[in-house]
Amino acid sequence: MDILFDTQRLNIYNAAEKDINMIIELENHKDNRDYVWQGTYEEHIAEINDENFMLLMFKCKEDNRTVGYSLSHVNFKTEVFELRRIVISDKGKGYGKEAILGIIKYCFEVLKCNRFWLDVYPDNEKGIKLYKSIGMHHDGTLRQSYKSERGYLDQMIFSILKDEYFKVAVI
Repeated sequence: MDILFDTQRLNIYNAAEKDINMIIELENHKDNRDYVWQGTYEEHIAEINDENFMLLMFKCKEDNRTVGYSLSHVNFKTEVFELRRIVISDKGKGYGKEAILGIIKYCFEVLKCNRFWLDVYPDNEKGIKLYKSIGMHHDGTLRQSYKSERGYLDQMIFSILKDEYFKVAVI
């Protein structure tokens, strides 16, 4: 495990094939499955092997246990970073905020991207509160843009730009 970057409490590294079963378990957990897409083993292998994707694992520095993962897509030509999924297994302890702030920092300071964005379903109130608290802008809502087992879902788009990132004190 080579650490890609770290935060105060987390080591964050690129996922390997050995991590896929844990990722699938996190995606399918009852507390997560309504908010994230569930990938297949083969899709996750393809993401690991594609230089435009970042499939990251979050481990606690204290005891090396996995507390979550994220999936991002980076368009290096347009300098746009899309956070596609973030899942935290040990909820309510601030790991999600810490991980996303670390990813945003990596996006702007290491990858030199211009825009970081994500989408979130309107019923993911915790996620929306988090994104607003770290200075992300609500760009708009794509109405009924995703068909799921729960029906047609809206997707709220949040983003932060490079110049905003360097002005936001919380980050």
